[in-house]
Amino acid sequence: MLTDQIADMFNRIRNAIHAKKRTVDIPASGLKKEITRILFENHFISKYAFVSDRGRVIIKILLRYNDEQQNAIQGIKRISTPGRKRYVDVQNIPKVLNGLGVAIISTSKGVMTDKECRKLNVGGEVIGQVW
Repeated sequence: MLTDQIADMFNRIRNAIHAKKRTVDIPASGLKKEITRILFENHFISKYAFVSDRGRVIIKILLRYNDEQQNAIQGIKRISTPGRKRYVDVQNIPKVLNGLGVAIISTSKGVMTDKECRKLNVGGEVIGQVW
């Protein structure tokens, strides 16, 4: 049975936020590591670490909350699915909340944000959006 690993990652993060958890564990893969790096660089999460657990690697993510216990991630959405890939060229890269959010895009030059894609003039597959 094939499952959408990125949607599973987004669902785990979303569920942890709704349950007011501080950390979330996600099975690691190369693409998930890059998505986690982008979330960290854009200040949506506080920290992350790769932990070996019984022969498999897990990404431990420390979620970012403010003083009023509001999470930095207000929304996270999967755009491209295994059944329907969503590719865009550089002119049609989506803006998330007029630049307040981040679109995560897989390009030929690696996984990057919408802002980096516009700067490097590359398009690709829109993996998801975070705001």
